[in-house]
Amino acid sequence: MAPLRFSANLSWLFPELPGLPARLRAAGSAGFEAAEVAWPYAEPPEALALAARDAGLRLVLINMPPGDQEKGEMGLGAVPGRQAAFREGLEQAVRYAKALGCPRIHLMAGRVPPGADRAAARGEMEMVFLENLRHAAGVLAQENLVGLLEPINTRVTDPQYFLDTPQQAAAILEKVGRPNLQLQMDIFHWQIMDGNLTANIRKFLPIVGHVQVAQVPGRGEPDSPGELHFPYLFQLLEDEGYQGFVGCEYRPQGDTAEGLRWLRSYWDRRGRPQASQ
Repeated sequence: MAPLRFSANLSWLFPELPGLPARLRAAGSAGFEAAEVAWPYAEPPEALALAARDAGLRLVLINMPPGDQEKGEMGLGAVPGRQAAFREGLEQAVRYAKALGCPRIHLMAGRVPPGADRAAARGEMEMVFLENLRHAAGVLAQENLVGLLEPINTRVTDPQYFLDTPQQAAAILEKVGRPNLQLQMDIFHWQIMDGNLTANIRKFLPIVGHVQVAQVPGRGEPDSPGELHFPYLFQLLEDEGYQGFVGCEYRPQGDTAEGLRWLRSYWDRRGRPQASQ
């Protein structure tokens, strides 16, 4: 069983440092081999690619643009009437992914429109999502890229988000039926929505293209106080043969580098993956 590969989520880690280039350097110095970032679009892609190379990092995940955040948008994939904006955002994300050598793009579903009833809006939103995902799968396939669907919990983090359980996401992926669309498993969200992590990980891992971790409920480091025992979960991922990256998408409880004791302990115990893996 190969040790897990970890990526630094630079939208969350090293918040004490201004700008992505500085955070990339810090992640490289901390021993990471990979990084991910939600929205890299404030920086020119060529500059980010150079900063990543200089830091010895590869970018493994970015998000599509979120839409108009001033109007409350958080993704456009399932939002009726925003199909054209979704396609424009996809084009921008693909340009960045190609420049960064990043193989995965999170295709954000978006929120139930304000004032709309979730149950009443579900059918139309799913139809829009399926239409957009089929289009995205074709575009991404031309560039050898993978699109990811991430359920986000609606109990705590985002009550209006459309896609909120792995069961819902897996059903949508099955309807689309494209091999370059996969599931993004954020263990923080899965625990809050459903728990039953051992069974859910075993059931859905064959369609998972990326994993993210944070403690529940505080969303801190994996070894911070909370509900989850990450040594068990990491061993489960290893035992199940997971080969992708595990993104560190958590809120540091103090200095980011000092808070990586859990990761250094994992590396000391399991070793680091070979560069070829």
